[in-house]
Amino acid sequence: MPAGRAIPFLLAIALFGAGSGLLYTMLAEASSYWAGAIYGGCIALCISGFERGLILGGFQTKLRRWPTPIFIPVMEAMTVLLALVGFVIGGTACWQLGLSPGSWVRAAIPTPVQLLYALLIGAVLVTLTRVRDLLGHEVFTSLLLGRYHKPVEERRIFLFLDVVGSTAFARQHGDLRAQAYLGAIFAAIAAPVLRHKGAIDDYVGDMVMITWPEARGLAEARCAACVFAILDAIEAERDTWIRRFGQVPRFHAALHGGSIVTAEVGVDRHKISYFGDVVNTTARIESLCRPIGSAALISSDLLHRLPALPPGVAATWRGDHLVKGHEQPFGVFSLERAPATALTNGECLLPNQQLGPTHEP
Repeated sequence: MPAGRAIPFLLAIALFGAGSGLLYTMLAEASSYWAGAIYGGCIALCISGFERGLILGGFQTKLRRWPTPIFIPVMEAMTVLLALVGFVIGGTACWQLGLSPGSWVRAAIPTPVQLLYALLIGAVLVTLTRVRDLLGHEVFTSLLLGRYHKPVEERRIFLFLDVVGSTAFARQHGDLRAQAYLGAIFAAIAAPVLRHKGAIDDYVGDMVMITWPEARGLAEARCAACVFAILDAIEAERDTWIRRFGQVPRFHAALHGGSIVTAEVGVDRHKISYFGDVVNTTARIESLCRPIGSAALISSDLLHRLPALPPGVAATWRGDHLVKGHEQPFGVFSLERAPATALTNGECLLPNQQLGPTHEP
């Protein structure tokens, strides 16, 4: 988990645990609310820290690969152990602060009822965090707050990232091996997306849809910088990719943005969906990557709204193209590493500026 997200996450977990501890204190008519909050916060941080890979991360990663009949009892045993560790830490703190009368043993060793309550709260916490992971942070928060119960018109930026050659990989190695390959790719891109404050909205086959509220995606050209951060993350593990899968992943990427309608849809299964021409157009632009011969394309409209290009990145005019759903041709640029001669004062110039009057940046 990136540091930028780990701190707010841990703070939220600590507050949830403290609230649970306060609730137990009130129900049990105990004397110190502070003690209940400390116990609850310590237990929640220990259980959730392990579940998120922040505690014993290497063991937790290996554990997830074990068969389900082994994974479940071991995970349950670890939850009990971590609840006990959290209780000992919290009890020691309370005993040192004078919040827990009696001996250290009495303060640090839970009763069966206290342990059962801790495990119950831990189960609720783990369930909530896994649902959050399944839906995504922004979607989970939006569903909880009811932000899109009624359709909302807003402006968003979309990045469609398509894995090149995944079908051929599946034909050569089989579907199970291909799924492992895609799973590793999707895991690798998560950190760069979070670092650039984007949200992975959906996986469609071998394509990832990433989105930003427009103001957030434009700031510091995060939406464009994210593309190259993903490529850098993949390249940094080149040897690992070749060793595990025999090849390094390649992508086709498309960036576009504009006005869309966002709404919560579904009855049995709720989902935040986006409606409007912007999403379809982004898909059309991605389909141009192969015929144009470019790995990353950005619409001229979005490019001209960026405050600047990320350092070391150049935009090259690729002409107007007639895409499905548009009566008028649609202008696109390719994004690529800038040659050293194109850099001035740390900012990137636009090479090949054969733009015409309607596309001049």
